[in-house]
Amino acid sequence: MEFFIDTAIVDEIKEINAWGVLSGVTTNPSLIVASGRDFREVVQEIAEMVGGAISAEVTSLDAEGMIREGQEVAQWSEHVVVKLPLTPAGLQACKALTSQGIKTNVTLCFSVPQALLAARAGATYISPFAGRVDDIGWDGIDLIRQIKEAYVLGGIETKVLAASIRHPMHVVQSALAGADVATIPYKVFTQMIKHPLTQAGLDGFMKDWAKRAGASSETPSSEAGTNPQAGGVDAQGGSKK
Repeated sequence: MEFFIDTAIVDEIKEINAWGVLSGVTTNPSLIVASGRDFREVVQEIAEMVGGAISAEVTSLDAEGMIREGQEVAQWSEHVVVKLPLTPAGLQACKALTSQGIKTNVTLCFSVPQALLAARAGATYISPFAGRVDDIGWDGIDLIRQIKEAYVLGGIETKVLAASIRHPMHVVQSALAGADVATIPYKVFTQMIKHPLTQAGLDGFMKDWAKRAGASSETPSSEAGTNPQAGGVDAQGGSKK
């Protein structure tokens, strides 16, 4: 399963992209407003930084407006994927843009019938919102599983992009449900990387290394010197050779 980050804040994207795990970015009008920057400027900067699929959402509600906007944003970068709402107008725009070779991400999906319609319209990605489905008492992960199963049985190539991810277990469950992509908020990425046993193990290694290098267990590893057996410099700066 690929990882996208769901944000328009460039500093967040830059940090997670440095980990080497990102395949793309999803944005929406709300995220762009939160960033406080120009839409085109942000999308182009993100595209240059990440180089993967960058979803940029239209704001028109009618099909003609969506198509016109989609054609425009698609010219900003070869990596742009036009994000469209799952409405009759959105499906019409999806069909038109797909026929022009423009990639699309149909968003705000909350049911399998909606997902099947988007696939028939040629969507590159379908974005079921797991967290929002959970919010109304239904099972968002089961929705992802059902969409993926329907696509596999039907030989449909549209990729299932798990969205509205609220916590690390949503990521795990989305992967097990067969999602092709999960778009993950910055906060959840930072939660995914952490585990108390990882930190405890690292602390233990550093204390052991400090002792091996001739320093006390309280000495920071940066001051503990190199491996004495390697013939480097001791903890006091003297030569070991």
